[in-house]
Amino acid sequence: MGFIKEFKEFAMKGNVIDLAVGVVIGGAFGKIVTSLVDDIIMPPIGYLIGGFDFKGIKVVLKDAILDAAGNVSSPEVAINIGNFIQVFIQFMIIAFAIFLAVKAINTLRKKEEAAPAAPTPTETLLTEIRDVLKSK
Repeated sequence: MGFIKEFKEFAMKGNVIDLAVGVVIGGAFGKIVTSLVDDIIMPPIGYLIGGFDFKGIKVVLKDAILDAAGNVSSPEVAINIGNFIQVFIQFMIIAFAIFLAVKAINTLRKKEEAAPAAPTPTETLLTEIRDVLKSK
């Protein structure tokens, strides 16, 4: 029973919940960036350089082998350079977005640390008592 209680305490801590939320949001963000690159960024670039799809850029090492009926008996072996380019662009966009988010969070933390906290009523009262005692 102690193990279950310990696990429950661990699972209910803020860090674990924050991590779970981050993973879910990260997965959704990855899908958005994939769509951004595949559907918005790459088509105009392909159009500007001659109207072809980047995913079609590949180096074929071995052609596919067809049987007499025209079915593929041995698939082609290729290095998919175009797909790599698209995935690399996706990575760069995600890395840049995370950089901006971390930079914004660090800026907010610095502002919070730099701002002096307002004195509590107890601190104010103690300061007044100290000042009265100093004046006597």
